[in-house]
Amino acid sequence: MNLNIAGAAFAAAALLMTGAAHAERLTDQPLVDAAWLNQHLGNESLVILDIRDATDAGDLYAAGHVPGAVAAPYAAAGWRAKVGDVPGLLPTEEAIETLVSGLGIDNNDHVVILTGGQNASDFGGATRVYWTFKVYGHDNVSILDGGYAAWAKANGPLSTEAVTPVATTFDAEFRPELRAEVEEVNKAIASDTNLIDARSVAQFIGQEKTNTVQALGHIPSAVNINFDKFYDAEKPAFASADTIAQLARDAGVNDSEGFISFCNTGHLASIAWFGLSEVQGLPNVRLYDGSMSDWTSDPSRPVVTN
Repeated sequence: MNLNIAGAAFAAAALLMTGAAHAERLTDQPLVDAAWLNQHLGNESLVILDIRDATDAGDLYAAGHVPGAVAAPYAAAGWRAKVGDVPGLLPTEEAIETLVSGLGIDNNDHVVILTGGQNASDFGGATRVYWTFKVYGHDNVSILDGGYAAWAKANGPLSTEAVTPVATTFDAEFRPELRAEVEEVNKAIASDTNLIDARSVAQFIGQEKTNTVQALGHIPSAVNINFDKFYDAEKPAFASADTIAQLARDAGVNDSEGFISFCNTGHLASIAWFGLSEVQGLPNVRLYDGSMSDWTSDPSRPVVTN
């Protein structure tokens, strides 16, 4: 693996990335590969967000990152919010504007999100942050397919020089059509809208639950598409559109009135949302970010185990 410790040129490029706005749309693709990202390093319109969290092994960003990338840890930076007793919700518009502006991102920058890529759940950090950008009106966003694991496999250059972003201005514009709340879920139960439970089979059928969920089982009328089927850690890469279409067929899903994905706290559900909406390109796909933690916070809401 190439370790670019010097990285002076990339550090200079990083300062440009976080400066004035540049109205260049680098790609319309939701996923970019390591070769594409390597080719575009230093582009003034590009901001790379490394959302890897620190682990027991230490600070992964400090140990080596894509040159010019800005650290924005998934768990620590403020990408999700707790409201009352419900964790993992979409932060307020003001909070996201403050976070994104502080990362040196304006409305004209193209953001590429990078996570570890070791497994589907880890990759879900990237899909959730991607959804957050989209739901707040920013279309210039992609994910590095396979994350850091794919970058390392491709022998991409690395830097150990931390990038300090220059704050700018990001103006959010909320898109309610990308987010579902309890009202939309209740309507979905009574209609042809597909409710997609992205959790494990054991949680779907009520054999297991997390401590954030108050009751075993799932929302009535939902079908299960296990989140880990959307990601191949061996490659590493996200599932293809054809694979995702087959997953939907196998689950008996139709696209008559759209889709709402959910899980426990809206993390794993973002993987299904990303696959259906962005990779397969289906219309009317929403993410219920409150998911089962929110749904079961009111014991009067129905939950089934069959």
